[in-house]
Formats: sequence, C-alpha cells, structure tokens
Amino acid sequence: MPGPEPAGRARLFARGSWPEASRVAEVLRAETTGGLLLIGAAVVALVWANSPAGSSYVDLRDLVVGPEALHLDLSLGAWAADGLLAVFFFVAGLELKREFVVGDLRDPRRAALPVVAAVGGMAVPAVVYVVLASAGDGSLRGWAIPTATDIAFALAVLAVISTHLPVALRTFLLTLAVVDDLLAITVIAVFYTDDLDPVFLALAALPLTLFAVLVHRRVRTAYVLLPVAAVAWALVHASGVHATVAGVLLAFTVPVRRRDGRTDEAGLAEVLEHRVRPLSAGLAVPVFAFFASGVAVGGVDGLGDSLRDPVALGVALGLLVGKTVGVFGSTWLLATFTGAELDDDLAWVDVLGLAMLAGVGFTVSLLIGELAFGGTPQGEHVVVGVLVGSTLAAALASLLLRLRNRVYRRMSEADREDLDGDGVPDAYQ
Repeated sequence: MPGPEPAGRARLFARGSWPEASRVAEVLRAETTGGLLLIGAAVVALVWANSPAGSSYVDLRDLVVGPEALHLDLSLGAWAADGLLAVFFFVAGLELKREFVVGDLRDPRRAALPVVAAVGGMAVPAVVYVVLASAGDGSLRGWAIPTATDIAFALAVLAVISTHLPVALRTFLLTLAVVDDLLAITVIAVFYTDDLDPVFLALAALPLTLFAVLVHRRVRTAYVLLPVAAVAWALVHASGVHATVAGVLLAFTVPVRRRDGRTDEAGLAEVLEHRVRPLSAGLAVPVFAFFASGVAVGGVDGLGDSLRDPVALGVALGLLVGKTVGVFGSTWLLATFTGAELDDDLAWVDVLGLAMLAGVGFTVSLLIGELAFGGTPQGEHVVVGVLVGSTLAAALASLLLRLRNRVYRRMSEADREDLDGDGVPDAYQ
C-alpha cells in the first residue's frame, strides 16, 4: 500500500471537491474495495443470468438508450464497455504517464525486469491460445484475450494477503501491470479497429488539443474539462477506434510535474487520478463487469461444454498457464543472461506467485473478448474462459503467496526477538 502522503499533497487533496475529500471516496480508492466491488458485480450478474429471471438480465443489458442522430443509440452493455470503461482507461493512462515520467519506468535499470516480464506475459498466452485454437479449429481472432492483466483485481488480491510480503513484490506487479495496460491499449487500437473513419479521427484531435491546452494551464474544473472530454470521446467513438482509447489519449495530455518543480505537492496528473479513481473503482469497472459477466452457463454440463470450445480453453489456459510461464520465464531468462538483477528482498518463488497472479485478466480480457466475439455463442464461451482462468490463477497465486507471507511473518517475528542483534532470537539463547 502507498505510504502516507506528504503534508502538501494532503492539503491539496483535502481542499478539493466531494470526490476528493469524502470518506466514501477514500474507501473506494483502496485497492481491496475496487477488487471486491468488481467480483461482487460479476457474481450478481452470473447469478441473475442463470436464474429463472435470466431473460430480464438480458433485456436490461440490451436496452438501447442514447441519441440515434449522433450514432450514440447504444445498449446499456455497450455504454458500459465504450463509455464507462473509458473512465477506467483515463485513470490507467494517468498512472502510466506518472510511472514513465517520475516513477519506476523512468529508470531503465529498475524497469527492465518488470517490462520484459510484461512482454513475455503477453506473448506466451497469445501463443498458448493460438496453438489450442488452431488444434481445435477455433477462431484466432481472440488471440489477445488472455494477454491482459487486471490491475485492480490483481492488486486487490495482493493487498488482502500481503501483510508481510516485501514491498518490492507490489512494485514489481504494479510496474508489470502498467506496461501490460499500455500494450493492451495498443493492441485494442491496432488490431480491433475494423472500420476507421479518418474524418472523425481528425476531428477528435481538436477537443484533444483543447483539453491539452486547458490542463497545461492547470485548469481542473469539472464543468470545463468534462464537456471537452465528452466531445473527444464521442468523435473517437465515431471514428471506429474503440472509445476507451480516448480515455488514454486524454490522460496522456495531463502534465505530471508542477511548473515550479516542487515535489512536496502533487502535480495535476496525480490530482486528477486522485479525484477520478473513486468513480472508476466504484462505478465504471463494477458496472462494466456486471454487464460483461452475465452469461447463462447452463450448470455443470454447460460449463463443460463451454470449456470444450477451443476458444474458451485457449483463453483459460492462456491466463492460467501462459501468463505464469511468460512472466516467470522471461524474468528468469533476463536475470540469468544479462546484468539485470532481481530485487534483493525477493526470492524466485515470490516471482512465481506474482506470475500466477498476473493471470487474473478480468476487465481488459472481457473487453477484448467483447470486441472479438461480442454477440456470438463464442463470446459467451470467452466469458466463461476468462472467469475460470482468472479465478484459478487468483486462487493458486493466493495459496502460494499466503505460504510466502507466513515465511516472511516468521522472519519478521524472529528479527523482533533478536534484540541483541547477534542473529539468534533471544528466546533460543
């Protein structure tokens, strides 16, 4: 968990609006809260979709709202995927930029291992999916589904079990997940844009430029920034590029450093991230998970039928096996054959647990699945694959990291008992 904020940052956040200062907002900023809300929304959707009232869930998800004249007559499910999830990607984009400018990713030596781990953690799951889908005559369009790591979910799991695990483990996972998000955003923009309209894309540059000018003038008033951001989002949506990319592009325009160079107070990127994160964690991601996870499984037999689909099997094993092998293997290879070194506080078994945890690919995996197979039976099978793969990855990672947590707890207790500093706990002398 992040340490206490410097006094300047605390004052800056405290004098803001309700989203910055309320107790509810502070709870929503906690990693465990966002993860629990996400899981809860997915469970509610699954139960509802598989209940006798399952048809009402489908009716709600497919309810169309919005102005047809602006090509924004979308179903509630589409609004969640295209609209609300842009808020999540805006927060992710702010975090990405901060990491590149003032965080771990600015130092190539510190970033090398998690960056390579992220690349390996995307390449190997894609290969696993392609091999299994090809062997079973499944569609290759979903190759990118198991490549994503869900930051909120993975960090929430780690936060729940990590009472004594090294801080370096969380830093490694966060850096890996940030790079993973950047690569996932690139994949969405490049490989899942079918019909590109260059006119609307060029028009989108106008509100994006205006937003950049406003934030560089340190304007952070919601009623000024939100309309500009909404226009940018609508034009990107109309261009054929997935609208969540607009959230990232807007985030990348926000300055990270203060003009006066002071470090005791937050830059605008940190202020906006602090302000918007409760909306992302408390509304955007859970609502998306609710509308994306409601699949009528059909009981144990239906679950088995879904996993017999090579697409679903490729997704599940890509997340569970591919991510583990990709993250751990690439990290070990780089550390073995180059000068890159693992943090002194970490053991390789810790990295193995983290590699398993990276297989939690909930939010972005569901989004890519929707882009690849939305509205088809394979799309429902993909959801089952994502849920099964992510759940098993989280369970196995939790099991291993809990065991490691006990080891570090015993080491911590032994250090406290060694009052003489001679390396032997006083209780054993």
